[in-house]
Amino acid sequence: MYFWLWLSVALVLLLVPLGVTVYCFFKVFYVPNRDPEDPDRYEIPDGEIYEAHREDIVGWTKMIREMPREEVEVTSFDGLTLRGRHYEYAPGAPVELLFHGYRGNAERDLSGGVARCFSLGRSAVLIDHRAGGRSDGNVTTFGIYERLDCLQWVQFALHRFGPDVKLILTGVSMGAATVMMAMGEELPPNVVCVLADCGYTSPKEIICKVIRDMHLPPAAFYPFVRLAARLFGRFDLEETSPLEAVTKTDVPLILIHGDADAFVPYDMSARIYEVCRSPKKLVPIKGAGHGLAYPADPEGYVQALADFQQECGF
Repeated sequence: MYFWLWLSVALVLLLVPLGVTVYCFFKVFYVPNRDPEDPDRYEIPDGEIYEAHREDIVGWTKMIREMPREEVEVTSFDGLTLRGRHYEYAPGAPVELLFHGYRGNAERDLSGGVARCFSLGRSAVLIDHRAGGRSDGNVTTFGIYERLDCLQWVQFALHRFGPDVKLILTGVSMGAATVMMAMGEELPPNVVCVLADCGYTSPKEIICKVIRDMHLPPAAFYPFVRLAARLFGRFDLEETSPLEAVTKTDVPLILIHGDADAFVPYDMSARIYEVCRSPKKLVPIKGAGHGLAYPADPEGYVQALADFQQECGF
């Protein structure tokens, strides 16, 4: 009798943590297969703050759908086909590689980036992350593997646009964390600038912040999230971070962040700015929510980039 009692207790103690870990994996990291693009649908992020900018987002989306473009792709280190779209401003122009946010896609999150790039005389490559948009994969890694994908896109750009091309790595939210973490890797001198729009300090910190927002204790739940990443995603959430990576580079970094961002606090960009060792600039956008710095103040956004470009001499 006692044997079966203890066996039952042992099974419960084993299965409950395992169940929580599985739940965390599907809740946080797993992305189902995406529906094919619908030419009659214009997607905007969920939330009331984005409704005020619906007209702009839809307008930018319509614009890039009608523009000439080149379908491009790379193969990731683990065999996934990653896809993007190249919008050429002019032959020989600097090229921005743009990366979208968590569970987003390039068209939804980055469509306004094409007009913004063109206003600065830059071509644009809008990239779907692994597990995003038209790219392969079903696991998002908060920038850990995506930073390595970014390096693949840099190599693609060197081959596609030539060895003298100037490259700017740009990201929004998780995309911003991705390009900042890529700064900690070996980048060619062609990468003349990184633009990080509303990026977070580390995968751990943003996940713990979201857990607190759910009125749950991070100390109790984050270990299960990290374990889920290790067991089922095969990556370590704490392998690197933007805070760590920006201390290892001399690539100029401009941080842009809405001061009303309720999802990724402005303070995260401020902390990254403090520890960054390369030429840097921090630009707060007054009243802008998460990912809305450019829609909230397009003229101020472009002017900040133009000023930084002049300061850095590229």
